[in-house]
Order: sequence, then structure tokens, then C-alpha cells
Amino acid sequence: MGLMTNQVALVTGAGTGLGRATAIQLAAEGAKVILTGRRKEKLEEVAKIIELSGGQSIVFPSDVTDSEEVNRLREELIAQVGRVDVLINNVGGTGDYSTVHDMTVSLWDHTIRLNLYSSFLVTNAFLPIMRKQQYGRIVSITSAMANYEYEGLGAYSAAKAGLEGLMRTVAMEENKHDILVNMFDPGNLKTEQNPYGEGDPATVVPGIVKLATLPADGMNGQVIRANQ
Repeated sequence: MGLMTNQVALVTGAGTGLGRATAIQLAAEGAKVILTGRRKEKLEEVAKIIELSGGQSIVFPSDVTDSEEVNRLREELIAQVGRVDVLINNVGGTGDYSTVHDMTVSLWDHTIRLNLYSSFLVTNAFLPIMRKQQYGRIVSITSAMANYEYEGLGAYSAAKAGLEGLMRTVAMEENKHDILVNMFDPGNLKTEQNPYGEGDPATVVPGIVKLATLPADGMNGQVIRANQ
């Protein structure tokens, strides 16, 4: 029996990088994993890996920066599996580097929607289900850039700082429903989006699994860093 046998876990951005590695490991722990992202072919590749390892997954292509698509995802998922125990808010990205002086409104909007708005939409959509269950574990992927400044990454830093503030608030509001909400900073990983990273995403996934399987008295509203 795995740590997540009979549970349903939703992973956003599950087609590549950290989302892919997380989805594969959650399935190995016994969860039925809902794979969502914009590229169906990438999600299907992950589903095949899970299937060959004896795990279970469902592919749900979706753009989680779009409220209508998130609502459709929720309705179809509940119709098929009936519950969501774990949510991994993994979608994100730095966007193009730009000083604030030169930043376009479209670049700002894209970066905020990808890193902050998406996590709000998905969390907001699935919290009522977790409340009804009186159980949920939410892990949102953050970055050290929430607390540091780097030239050209003002929008990304603002988005991640906003994400941490949002998730700390959700943690406080939902604790009485046995919904625990934490954040995980994976560090500088080598991924499709970040080819100059230094770490394999699979090496940090145990930290995410730990947060996804916390007991009722587990930590809440905290930022956990892979390199600490």
C-alpha cells in the first residue's frame, strides 16, 4: 500500500519538468493522478509512463489561466472520479526578462496569470469539494524570487510573493476543514523551460510528496525549500 492509495491528486502543468516528475511519483504512491496542462501530447506521454508502472492517471488538457476551462475541468473531473484529495499548483514560469521600465502590459499580465491567477482559479474551484470531504492537501510551487530581487524578473517576483500571501491566507481559512496548504520551493532545476538549471526535478519530489500526505496536525501555511 502506497502513501496515497485510494486518493485522487490533481497536478497542473503535469506534462513536463517538475509537474511530470511529481505526477509520476504520486501515482507510484497509489494515487489516481489527474494530469492537466495545455499540451495533450505531453500529458499522454506521462500517462503512458504511469500506466507502464502499474499506476492510474487521467488526462485532462486544460489552460488553468482561463476560468471557464478551470470550471470545465472541475465539472468533468467530479463527474468521473467524484473527489480531489490533493492539489499540486505547479503551473508557472518566469516569462520574458524585462525591466519594469520596458515591460509591456501584456508581459505583466501573462506572468501574473501564469504564476498567481492560475493558482487562485484552481484553488478556488476545488476548495468547495475539499470542504465537503473535510479533507484536502494543497501544495503550491513557489520560488526564492518571492523574497529576492533580480533585474528583469519584477513581474515573476511579484507573482510569487503574491502566491505566498494568497496561500498563507487559504491555509488560515481552511485549516478547520482539515485542509492543509503549504508551498514548496524546488530550487534551480533543469527543465524544458529552464535548460540552464542544475538539478533533476525527480530529486526534489519527495519533499512535495511529504506535504501532500501530511497528517491532520501537520504543518500549514509554510514555505519548504528543497535545498534546506
